[in-house]
Amino acid sequence: MVRTRVRPVRPVRITVRMTLTMTKAQATVVRGGLAAMAIAGAAWWTTATMDAQAPARRAQPQAPRRAYAGPRTPDGKPDLNGIWQVMGTAHWDLEAHSPEDGVPGGRSVVEGGEIPYKPEALAKRKENYVNRATADPLSKCYLPGVPRVTYVPLPFEITQTPKYVSIAYEIAHARRIIYTDGSPHVEALEFWMGDSRGRWEGDTLVVDTNNFNDKTWFDKSGNYHSEELHVVERYTPMGRNHIDYQVRIEDPKVFTRPWNMRMIIYRRLEPGLQLLDYDCVSFFWKKMIK
Repeated sequence: MVRTRVRPVRPVRITVRMTLTMTKAQATVVRGGLAAMAIAGAAWWTTATMDAQAPARRAQPQAPRRAYAGPRTPDGKPDLNGIWQVMGTAHWDLEAHSPEDGVPGGRSVVEGGEIPYKPEALAKRKENYVNRATADPLSKCYLPGVPRVTYVPLPFEITQTPKYVSIAYEIAHARRIIYTDGSPHVEALEFWMGDSRGRWEGDTLVVDTNNFNDKTWFDKSGNYHSEELHVVERYTPMGRNHIDYQVRIEDPKVFTRPWNMRMIIYRRLEPGLQLLDYDCVSFFWKKMIK
């Protein structure tokens, strides 16, 4: 028997070298493409990482409103004394509207954009709009009501005491006494401006007003209410010269649900400024006599 010796085969390493010849312009393109791929990859990685972390971020509570750092009255409340005015178009229409002759266009101040009327109440509102030139109670020199008195395009003056807050309005000699001493609302009465009672929630003046009649509108476009109107205003100072004004409206006879409006009140800073009464009644009778 013959034995055959098999020698192991050595592995052969094969190296293939490729030589690429390119111009400078082509090299620039390649480098640019590689850079773009790197940037796209980094962007993808960053987005994926942010998406993965998003639930954790959303779970974190929002930063609280910065504490009021402006002047205070001797009893420690934010000092709202002074002359103020809303700069906006809510007086003409609370909802978003285009400009018309004598009416500046404006955005809605209503939360959600639209007032939630009941169907039958919406029909009345549309009728008011058609007849707005003569039907608006303010055009007849009636008191504007609350909250409209705040955003008519005329200033008002706030005076604070430990037991009440007084607001004097330039329009129609209107006045409000808002008791903050814990006294209750009066009963079984109706007022053009309602009956107001206030309280302080931290640095926010909260004013609860009821006992309205049904004769005022919210604006010149015919938005209206019934005698069951209930208004809660929140005056929160944002600093020395600005107030965040929020209003909650309830009226089960007219609206399907409570709704809110919001706007900014600005402090008037002109030297020597004072209220100059806009005596609508005298203007009205002058026109009637003519």
